[in-house]
Amino acid sequence: METRLESILERYQLISKELMDPDVMSDFNKVKKLSKEQSDLKETVEKYEEYKKTKEHIEEAKTLIQDPELKEMAEIELSENTEKLEKLNHELELLLIPKDENDGKNVIMEIRGAAGGDEANIFAGDLLRMYTYYAEKNGWKIEMIHEIPGTSGGFSNVECMIKGENVYSKLKYESGAHRVQRVPVTETAGRVHTSTATVLVMPEVEDVDIEIKESDLKIDVYHSSGAGGQSVNTSNSAVRITHLPTNTVVTCQNERSQLKNKDKAMKLLKIKLFDNLNQEKEASLGSERKSKIGTGDRSEKIRTYNYPQNRVTDHRINFSVMSLDRVMDGEVEPIIEALITEDLKRKLAGEK
Repeated sequence: METRLESILERYQLISKELMDPDVMSDFNKVKKLSKEQSDLKETVEKYEEYKKTKEHIEEAKTLIQDPELKEMAEIELSENTEKLEKLNHELELLLIPKDENDGKNVIMEIRGAAGGDEANIFAGDLLRMYTYYAEKNGWKIEMIHEIPGTSGGFSNVECMIKGENVYSKLKYESGAHRVQRVPVTETAGRVHTSTATVLVMPEVEDVDIEIKESDLKIDVYHSSGAGGQSVNTSNSAVRITHLPTNTVVTCQNERSQLKNKDKAMKLLKIKLFDNLNQEKEASLGSERKSKIGTGDRSEKIRTYNYPQNRVTDHRINFSVMSLDRVMDGEVEPIIEALITEDLKRKLAGEK
């Protein structure tokens, strides 16, 4: 571990020197790239410096223990720094775990009402509200892409882009089937029903190397509907693109311009096709894929929202919070932090 940390320290120091070079400073793109790399390494370097100083304090305390007059104080110092070194060692192990290259990216989120009819659509709307509040708490921005309202409220399908700092690192664990247990507003006998909505989170990808033939596309235009107001319905601005070989369908209607909607729909299509390729690649890994916390498989039941007991349970890590009301108001962080912690533990244990 220390060999790797020394290499990181050397790289950090080299970057610092490069950033002082006038020739480098005149190149904006290079400065931006180096500054980003330096920022990524900073926490590890600072933690390693603290680790080295703590080791020095331990050696000093071991020497002082030989002095009868300083023995008691030295033993206390030794004990405290030994405990601190163990903690720093663990923190450095976590920092050395290879980071997901997509963690810093924006995401496309798709939420669909699944089993349960109108109640499933209403729950899909509740999940969108939950993620909207969570995004606001993190200072992220949400842009609606496409929505199909449910007949009794909520959405049968809604897609949005969430932009901000490290969005994917937090939301990548949300893909899967979310189950709700509650008395629906449409229920007259007061019985608890179980319904589900599915969530799919995909990282935004730029310049995806996917060849899409024009002949493989079916493009439809139609009147926009939904949150755009009356003016969006005056022309055929909404665009639906179907990729015939995979039957992948994308729709965009949030822009007033048909051309802008088409550009955004094509970008969304590439993201979906790229995500499908990754899903197929991971599925081929068999049992290794099952060790992951977030698989992105819609059929995997990941979480239950139990309204009568005010409880949310994430089944992947057997983690529950008795504050469903606050979770639905955007306080999802305790669940996500628990998922991140478990994910790191599995990686430390050598799981793929």
